[in-house]
Amino acid sequence: MGPGQQKEQLEPVAEQQRLEPINRNFFMLDSPDQSVIGEPQIVYTKEENTFSDLAREYGLGYDEIVAANPGIDPWLPGDETPVLLPTQYVLPDVPRRGLILNIASKRLFYFPEVAAGDPVHVLTYPIGIGRVGWETPLGETKVVSKARDPVWYVPASVRRENAELGYPLPAVVPPGPDNPLGHFVLKLDMPGYLIHGTNQPYGVGMRVSHGCIRLYPENIEPLYNMVGIGEPVMIINEPYLAGWRDGELYFESHAPLEDDEITPEERMQEIFDRTRATSGAFIEQAEQDHAHAIAGNARGVPVRVLMADAGEVMHRARVVRNTVEPDPNMPTIEEVRALLDEALESEESLALIAIDE
Repeated sequence: MGPGQQKEQLEPVAEQQRLEPINRNFFMLDSPDQSVIGEPQIVYTKEENTFSDLAREYGLGYDEIVAANPGIDPWLPGDETPVLLPTQYVLPDVPRRGLILNIASKRLFYFPEVAAGDPVHVLTYPIGIGRVGWETPLGETKVVSKARDPVWYVPASVRRENAELGYPLPAVVPPGPDNPLGHFVLKLDMPGYLIHGTNQPYGVGMRVSHGCIRLYPENIEPLYNMVGIGEPVMIINEPYLAGWRDGELYFESHAPLEDDEITPEERMQEIFDRTRATSGAFIEQAEQDHAHAIAGNARGVPVRVLMADAGEVMHRARVVRNTVEPDPNMPTIEEVRALLDEALESEESLALIAIDE
């Protein structure tokens, strides 16, 4: 769907009431059965905006906003172009405790422990994950230690590789702006794997790392402060998600990872079987056909199954104010492009780090 098509689905710009954006990260569940949070939003661009600017401002990763807006130039979207913000999410169908990382959607969900009878809430953040050949491992683990302002000890192999490329690295990178781990690290009970910040935030929401999970600096700090030693962590790969809200079934689809060993057909059948067993949905062939149609147009936005039309999202989306503020220290478009290109080619290495117990 190109930018012209999106504009045709909306009221004229002058007639659009611009509301305040929803909370980027925090969502309260109205009931234990609720499995869809947030709501889609639409923001009209300013001439100087890029998708990188919009993604960070509204709590999204770069790939998320690109997938939701095919046909719009992510670097030059233009002035007053309506951009869909995919800020509605189907919660993964796993036990709601601790940290849940879905590498297919490149998103983290955190369910803090609450007292019995208190309402459940969830926080969600975009994440960068391991690139092809350096996949983020799946499975259950836990946080075993935390570090503030970690030191990066650069492996000899990485130093040799960078020297050959003309970018020599020191043996040790101290805390500071040149440290790719950022200011905060959560070490997992998986040797060599971390959840950490970054000194290159424009790569968040992409496949750019050697397997570690990276977050925006403004996201890793509160997460670091909330998460304790022993916090459970579950890493899953679920490109298709089905969930309920207010009696309606939603289906969210992401493009399967290039190196996914399970076929899309197998994944679709699995979600049909699981959802049918718990709710009776997807018994009718028409519902399955609708879900297949949504999966074939993987935009990462929950769509009401009975509508089976990604365009319905635009009609119910919340039109919000553009809150992106110019930053005099922000890199230029050319510099951000270069950073993203560099991130795709060479990211932080798996490294030994100084961990404060």
